[in-house]
Amino acid sequence: MKDLDASIRLTAFSFLEDLSLKYGLALPREVLAEGFLFDGKRVPLVNPQGIFKPAVLPEVPISITTVPVIEGKPRPYADETGPDGLILYKYRGEDPMHRDNVGLRLAMQKHIPLIYFYGLIPGKYAAVWPVYIVGDDPKTLTFSVEIGEKQNLIWGKDDMSSTQIAETANRSYTTVSTQRRLHQQSFRMRVIKAYRQCCAICRLRHSELLEAAHILPDSHPKREPWVCNGLSLCKLHHAAYDSQILGIRPDLVIEIRNDILEESDGPMLMYGLKEWHSKKLVVVPHAARLQPRADFLEERYEIFRKTG
Repeated sequence: MKDLDASIRLTAFSFLEDLSLKYGLALPREVLAEGFLFDGKRVPLVNPQGIFKPAVLPEVPISITTVPVIEGKPRPYADETGPDGLILYKYRGEDPMHRDNVGLRLAMQKHIPLIYFYGLIPGKYAAVWPVYIVGDDPKTLTFSVEIGEKQNLIWGKDDMSSTQIAETANRSYTTVSTQRRLHQQSFRMRVIKAYRQCCAICRLRHSELLEAAHILPDSHPKREPWVCNGLSLCKLHHAAYDSQILGIRPDLVIEIRNDILEESDGPMLMYGLKEWHSKKLVVVPHAARLQPRADFLEERYEIFRKTG
């Protein structure tokens, strides 16, 4: 049974590596639901529930899933971050003895690696592996999840050396940094999608040159990971916005800092920045809930105004 379980998981990890080469970070959900063949049997990797064990596996689930953020709607199976930096993953339902919860508890006891699917936008998921269940709290109905290292795959408690146990702090760092990267990628994809794959200022449509700018930055105590705290900007206008060279008023009118307006430095400065002074954003989301919040813009504009 152990050899079968390990063989299927290793095949799944290899399958995800191949998918990542083809699709990049954002994997199509339908491809994950289709899965791969193992000894002639179909092995899907996700289903509508957050905790999933395909029929071919004997006991332990293969994956856990956090669904994408959709503004205005609560997220089932939403992940949170505990004070130790680990992922707090919700039970299936409220019964600690539900078979899915029992399966994750068994994964913890046997230290079996799982796959974590993080929803970036509807239909697109990032795959993170290996992850391990390292804690179980029936009072809060949560498991603690730690992200491991692909090059240091640990399988079974008996395989854990004292050196590996001593690397817990490093794995906690990996967990926190990976979560931050996933959240940022989700924010970027949601913002750029809301702005119809365009720069809000110049309407540039090459997505590889677009970035999601925070109106109130990540370091701000009132920052929000919602589209209404974001702007889809090309790399030039994002850098200008973050450098307080460019400001955006609450009425969506663009301002360029006075010293830049007075400077002469060729066509890039003229057509890339100065041309947009006193013009309104050319692209904003259609849905009102996704449009930049006026109070966020006001607070950010005050920073720009004082700088100028």
